[in-house]
Amino acid sequence: MQPTMGATSAIRTGFIGGPLARQLLQRVGRRAAQESLDTHVGAAYQGKSKLEVLFGPDIWREIAGKRVIDMGCGGGLEAVEMARRGAARVTGIDIRETSLRAARGAAAAAAVSERCTFAAGTDERADVIVSIDGFEHYEDAGGMLLRMRELLVPGGRVLVAFGPPWFHPLGGHLFSVFPWAHLVFTERALIRWRAGFKHDGATRFGEVAGGLNQMTVRRFERLIARSGFAVEAFEAVPIRRLAPLSNRLTRELFTSIVRCRLVAMPAPR
Repeated sequence: MQPTMGATSAIRTGFIGGPLARQLLQRVGRRAAQESLDTHVGAAYQGKSKLEVLFGPDIWREIAGKRVIDMGCGGGLEAVEMARRGAARVTGIDIRETSLRAARGAAAAAAVSERCTFAAGTDERADVIVSIDGFEHYEDAGGMLLRMRELLVPGGRVLVAFGPPWFHPLGGHLFSVFPWAHLVFTERALIRWRAGFKHDGATRFGEVAGGLNQMTVRRFERLIARSGFAVEAFEAVPIRRLAPLSNRLTRELFTSIVRCRLVAMPAPR
């Protein structure tokens, strides 16, 4: 679903492996083998504009008349919506051809194909780059930030929303067969369990469909600090039910979504 660039280091987590892990995962992992986290997350936006829920109603004013890149556009739902609601031009980027075909079909159905195009990459400059549910998947998240910086005009903005981050109870996505299971079982045990119903040859988290780069809130902050962007806004949105327990010390465990606005600063002379 998402563009990837280069390699990234992994967090070593998990302490249960071997035959014990195999037995436990066979018992508790049956439902997870049939569902993914994305189906549950998607339900939260059913009947709503995901862009507006994540970035607020001012998102339409922010993209009005602008050139926009939707990085990791998937089936093009948000890209098409931005084209319909005032963006001058939208370019959706994704590495999966199946997603690009679906996105082109969606743009044609909405009669915005002249202003909404889709490709595996671009060199066009943009006023705004949107990245939704990408930064926990990009193989080289730091490299992706730098690429976004290259594609923006001076003063352009990146709107980012992603989650859940790695230490969230369901931060392992499909591997979260119960809360924090991806931190309990070893990577090898989880990959072996997944191989029972997914036959793509993945041997680590980063090789599964879409990839999982084990992104944490703190790591993302560090990547931003090295990216050449100024932070206009940054929010670690807590899990609603656990919000009273969320603070600077516990936010890695209880953050549901990371949301931020970054501004492209002029390159130093």
